[in-house]
Amino acid sequence: MTESDREARRRIEEIGAHPWRQRIGDELRVGRGPAIPIIDPTDDTVLVAPATADADDVRDAVDRAADGAVAWGAATPRERAGAVRDFAAVLERHAEELAWLDTIDAGLPLWMMRIDAATGVERMRLFADLAHSLVGQTIPASAGNLHLTFPEPFGVVARIIPFNHPFMFASSKLAAPLVAGNAVVLKPSELTPLSALRMGELADGVLPPGVFSVVHGGPETGEALVRHPAVSRIAFTGSHQVGRAIQRSGAEVGIKHVSLELGGKNALLLFPDADLDRALASAVKGMNFAFAGQSCGSTSRVLVHESIAEEFTERFARAVAGLRLGRPWEEGVQIGPMVSRRQQDRALGFIERAVAAGAEVLAGGGRGPGDGYAVQPTVLGGVTPELEVATEEVFGPVVSIMTFREEAEAVRIANGVEYGLTGSVWTRDLDRALRVSRALEAGYVWINDTSTHFPGVPFGGVKLSGIGREESVDELLSYTQLRAINVVTA
Repeated sequence: MTESDREARRRIEEIGAHPWRQRIGDELRVGRGPAIPIIDPTDDTVLVAPATADADDVRDAVDRAADGAVAWGAATPRERAGAVRDFAAVLERHAEELAWLDTIDAGLPLWMMRIDAATGVERMRLFADLAHSLVGQTIPASAGNLHLTFPEPFGVVARIIPFNHPFMFASSKLAAPLVAGNAVVLKPSELTPLSALRMGELADGVLPPGVFSVVHGGPETGEALVRHPAVSRIAFTGSHQVGRAIQRSGAEVGIKHVSLELGGKNALLLFPDADLDRALASAVKGMNFAFAGQSCGSTSRVLVHESIAEEFTERFARAVAGLRLGRPWEEGVQIGPMVSRRQQDRALGFIERAVAAGAEVLAGGGRGPGDGYAVQPTVLGGVTPELEVATEEVFGPVVSIMTFREEAEAVRIANGVEYGLTGSVWTRDLDRALRVSRALEAGYVWINDTSTHFPGVPFGGVKLSGIGREESVDELLSYTQLRAINVVTA
């Protein structure tokens, strides 16, 4: 047994012995709903089975959030930003522990989860820095009078996050609504709740009572949170199917402000004048294999000009086949297992159906070693734009290669899906780069890059990829609503 295996075993034992509790207002307590087993995706064994939040737990969390939001919303932006910075400092001190929790219950490589932990803390500080952007306007609407606008918090925000960046999403998605003056009830994925539950414990004595709660559970817990009448602002990250269900549920009980960061079927367009070496490395990076392809921004469709397709495809397939698959805490592992058996079966099903429809496996294509949920990083050639694998989000380590002849054809293929999250354009021609990037139906486009998220640049999609923008001042302001006051002096 290696040193990393011994450390993993020690931490797994700690997880099993820990009294996992939810944060309800300022109270840490065991959920009153049924337990959901948290599965180790490396070997299909149960890590722990925390009790979930029932409807009463959710109601208590929202009620306490509503109480806490009054004083929190009345505090100055600077005061709220200071508390968020204090919480970020606490989380930073526990970053190694939180990274290990994500590695163990999500199967994501430890080196990547350390980066995720740092990113989550960094984004909390970004929103604290943006606190003074919470400003209104003075409008010269009439002579001699005063017309003012004020951004005001909603009160209670429900923040529902997915399994693929457990701590990073829990921390970074919490920051903007808090700085804007709202209380937040966070629901992590029932597959990977451990780092969020630990965050709830670490918030003790840092954030005021009621301002931050964490409820753990499946769809029933999320439904109870979305339908609570005191929740007027909902933010969800995940699949478009669940996003639309949240819109429907919220609309059935009231008028709720909803933002959705959903899936993607993102295209990388590679023109013949591009730097092929850089494009090759970026295409591997853009597939987010460190997350087993479980990333909404992954460039899972690579569109290559026919003049360079043979060389690029051969080199790309070789690079992907060379990625090291293994236990996520091992040194040098580049891709770990998928999060669940369901996700593994889904990815393998896409590959099987693509091959049956005429695609060719150029790398990978099967299960990984062991009893866990690993899928080999896979490259498919011979893919045509109408195939299921070219139009539907796999959310796994599967990338399709397609070819094109003309620029207009490449844009047409790229836009020929129902998603519109990210896009990547590779060319040395500045005119083409700007022309194509503006023509893509995507909310976040790179020219000669992939995957990088730049601080303060708004991230979000169009079409089935969602509504709203995050990671920027736009996200901060989305957690406020304007009040207009007209002072008539004469």
